[in-house]
Amino acid sequence: MKPNLRIGVVYDFRNPPDSGIDNQDFYAEILEQAIWLDGLGIDLIWFTEHHFVEDGYLPSWIPVAGAMAARTRGVRFSSDISILPLYQPVRLAEDLAVLDNLSGGRIEIGVGLGYAPQDFAGYGMPPSHRLSRTDEGLEILSRCFRGKRFSFKGKRYQAENVIIKPDYVQPGGPPLWVAASSRDGALRAARFNAHLLPQGPYETTIQVWLDALASSGRNPDDYRIGIIKPCFVTDDKERDWPAVRAAERFRMEYYARAFAAAGRGAPPDQDRERISQNWVVGDVDHCVDELNAFIRQNRVTDLVTWAVPPGLRPGDVRSALEQFATKVAPRLKAAADGADHFRA
Repeated sequence: MKPNLRIGVVYDFRNPPDSGIDNQDFYAEILEQAIWLDGLGIDLIWFTEHHFVEDGYLPSWIPVAGAMAARTRGVRFSSDISILPLYQPVRLAEDLAVLDNLSGGRIEIGVGLGYAPQDFAGYGMPPSHRLSRTDEGLEILSRCFRGKRFSFKGKRYQAENVIIKPDYVQPGGPPLWVAASSRDGALRAARFNAHLLPQGPYETTIQVWLDALASSGRNPDDYRIGIIKPCFVTDDKERDWPAVRAAERFRMEYYARAFAAAGRGAPPDQDRERISQNWVVGDVDHCVDELNAFIRQNRVTDLVTWAVPPGLRPGDVRSALEQFATKVAPRLKAAADGADHFRA
């Protein structure tokens, strides 16, 4: 049985220094927005993570998820992504156990290698350790989630006589997601029996992961594919879009600098068409048509849009988000219920 479609938002908490918005007020407004979105029936709230960024890019999503979980009832929380090499995995597993209990079992976790040199420099960690720390971290997290006592001895981590308490609310622990921008990342997600966060061409991420699941006797319909695909709903694009477009340009300037600093002037597989994460902008009908096609083409089960672009306040996007949650999302779910997630 194919997974149900889930729709939500994603936050990075970026607040440019010249925005004139106090950080405490900004956090408080976003918390109120999350409560409001939960009331509108949104399924997901995700968080991204980077460190030591002047605009306050969210470095720690778990406390925020805890604050939101305490004041919401239905929405589920996750990360896209947690930079796993920067986490002590046993401590992360304990934090997630506490959060799983606080939220009543509404926690998931998405992890990846990371890439920005300043993220690693601030932690005194060589970027060359990313791969080994990620693989060992995933192994330790997986064992923690099983709820059985274990010990582990690896190149980067050692753990003796570990069993996570309190018990997770969700059997088997929080659902685990792994990001992939290449074939190796997709195979890693399959190896650790994880859901997929693709950021690259379909053929070298989603298809590789699907094939790996199927070849090992697992049913791909038991797994989920999630992605940030931003959507801005407006009946007047000329009036409403310019402010969001300017904020998006600011957002992408950071990524361009981070990729350049990492020696990644261009992502891998440039000869292939990448899964588009460009904004969909327009009225309800346009957004539904575009997102329905995207969901079907890429077998998406979990789709989130940016909630508050950098430099804007939650109130600036209230109308667009309300239409997204109450008019676009229900139609996307209805269409997904009546169709298989196959590429056209």
